[in-house]
Amino acid sequence: MRRRTPPPPSPLPQRDGIDPVRVRLPPTGPWSTVREHLAERLSGAGADVVDGMFDAGLFVGADGRAVPPDAPYEPGLFVWFHRDRPAEVPVPFPLEIVYRDEHIIVVDKPHFLATTPRGGHVTETALARLRRELGIPALGAAHRLDRLTAGLVLFTVRPEERGAYQGLFRDRRVHKEYEAVAPYAPALALPRTVRSRILKVRGVLAAQEIEGEPNAVSRVELIAHRPGPDGELGRYRLVPGTGQTHQLRVHMTSLGVPILGDPLYPEVAAAVPAGDFRRPLQLLARELGFTDPVTGREHRFRSARSLGAWTAYEDWAGRQ
Repeated sequence: MRRRTPPPPSPLPQRDGIDPVRVRLPPTGPWSTVREHLAERLSGAGADVVDGMFDAGLFVGADGRAVPPDAPYEPGLFVWFHRDRPAEVPVPFPLEIVYRDEHIIVVDKPHFLATTPRGGHVTETALARLRRELGIPALGAAHRLDRLTAGLVLFTVRPEERGAYQGLFRDRRVHKEYEAVAPYAPALALPRTVRSRILKVRGVLAAQEIEGEPNAVSRVELIAHRPGPDGELGRYRLVPGTGQTHQLRVHMTSLGVPILGDPLYPEVAAAVPAGDFRRPLQLLARELGFTDPVTGREHRFRSARSLGAWTAYEDWAGRQ
């Protein structure tokens, strides 16, 4: 099997902790110039915008020189550029560093901060923020937490070691524990292990459980329960055995105790305005443990965050 040739290094530096976009021209196509292909590929931006970027010399080749719009189409050619990004509302919560050495950085992520750039969240992400604040352009994420979930996230310092740490999560060699606050159901027998098949369709906000062989396994335990202003509350320990999208949120809903503050389960709620940081999802990645694949050290980290609906329900609910 022939090894794929790695792309050349980017001739453009990061901007605000964000890598430039890299485009490789397809091996075949109807285009006679680079401009024709990029105008079609970036049609969402509009031909005028693409022409303006060519005029400003914003498309560059591997040598760092601007690519002219009439450059002949060359299959396999790499082109780099930075996208224009709309302003993002800053997430006004700190990103705490729990551990740092020459190989990894473990952070305690707040609610509402995405892990990596995606969709409308680009500069306001944990990865971009850490790259800017720590001055480590090569920093990468070994895994991801949902934007609405708080807690521990592992980042890697050296690109050549990233695969080893990502393999820990792929091969399920990481111990993960979460905490959640949800309604208390006296008739719900816990602890229990939930197994089901979860399907997440691209472009559809919520995942769903379907018939078929289980691909999602979660252990659910009750830590404590107590009365609350809107009904009795439970504090739960959740231990995922697999890593399907929204798995814990789906399984808690299937048990009849959806996590407080969840905008997708059991029903998709109306979108909130940008900058609305009220009533965060009451889900926290509390513990992360693994044997370091590079150093052999045993790591066990614990988030210092608390879930507001448990510690100060009226504040979390916005009644103060």
